[in-house]
Amino acid sequence: MEVNHIPGYVVIMAGGVGSRFWPSSTEERPKQFLDILGVGKSLLRMTYERCLKFVKNENIIVITNSRYFGLVKNEIPEMDENNILLEPSRNNTAPCLAYACLRIRAMEGNAVFAVLPSDHIILKEEEFASLMNRSMDYARKQEAIVTLGISPTRPDTGYGYIRMSNEGDLPYKVKAFVEKPNTEKAEAYLASGEYLWNAGIFIWSTTTLLQAFASHEPGILEILDAQPGVYNTPGEQAFIDMAYPSTKNISIDFAVLEKADNVYTLPADIGWSDLGTWGSLYDYQDKGTSGNVEQLKGSHYLEDVENCLLRTPVQKQVIIRGLKGFVVVDEQDALLIYPIDKEQEIKNAIPKLGENKK
Repeated sequence: MEVNHIPGYVVIMAGGVGSRFWPSSTEERPKQFLDILGVGKSLLRMTYERCLKFVKNENIIVITNSRYFGLVKNEIPEMDENNILLEPSRNNTAPCLAYACLRIRAMEGNAVFAVLPSDHIILKEEEFASLMNRSMDYARKQEAIVTLGISPTRPDTGYGYIRMSNEGDLPYKVKAFVEKPNTEKAEAYLASGEYLWNAGIFIWSTTTLLQAFASHEPGILEILDAQPGVYNTPGEQAFIDMAYPSTKNISIDFAVLEKADNVYTLPADIGWSDLGTWGSLYDYQDKGTSGNVEQLKGSHYLEDVENCLLRTPVQKQVIIRGLKGFVVVDEQDALLIYPIDKEQEIKNAIPKLGENKK
């Protein structure tokens, strides 16, 4: 097949739980299936529609936990059920992407595909589509792994970073992937101009990714590629249900990206946010004169309430007085009232709910 005719796919990863968005995000209905922004669409639906700007509907694959099949179908009813891949266990992103890669290989032979999280926000969608097309073209022509690196706007300690070479033509060679830094290091990264935020957006060919697994984490392929003829057949799910849980629980970053020497990055200014916490949602949303983000569906009265995120997804009368810098989220069976500047701790508080039952 001629290089320019190698087809392009997208794999949307939609198996996470989003525990930092409790109580709205739960095991039964995680964040990616919610209308977190209050715009009438779930984050998954928005991601899917964004992908239609650079690939066809039939070339979009969603990989998710087996319990969320119905939720995916509800959000993307036009998607062929064969394009919804079901993980029987949560084994992190490396086995997830190896599975998706083997499926695409069975469908197309060699193809390029982009990997996107299902729950991020991208405001500049046309620029994003242009960068994705450019990255896919590069991955078609080179045995390269390409990642979009987000141009940082502040010394953020909540993201991993990509250190790039800044030499030669775009895309730049990646020198290193760096774990989440402390404030001092984050400030140095921003000042240097050599670092980008790692958004978890990757582009590669099936051949390149499988070669990377064979070189750096062969045990995953030994399990998942033991029966290559089963992919894209009626026997695929039974094989995955049997084999997948025994794969190593490891991220694609640790399994491949930090070890490979053929990783490149394109700096991207695309209005990106990972919406990882209530605090990031507060930062992203427009605010009123009192600095509040209000997602209140029922009648409400606020007095001396400032710099708060207030969310009641159901019709409910609300009165709040004398509250500053808090997240207030009221679901039908759960209530969260937590300081915005400490909301990273919410995930750790959830397991303590059962400690004081009476």
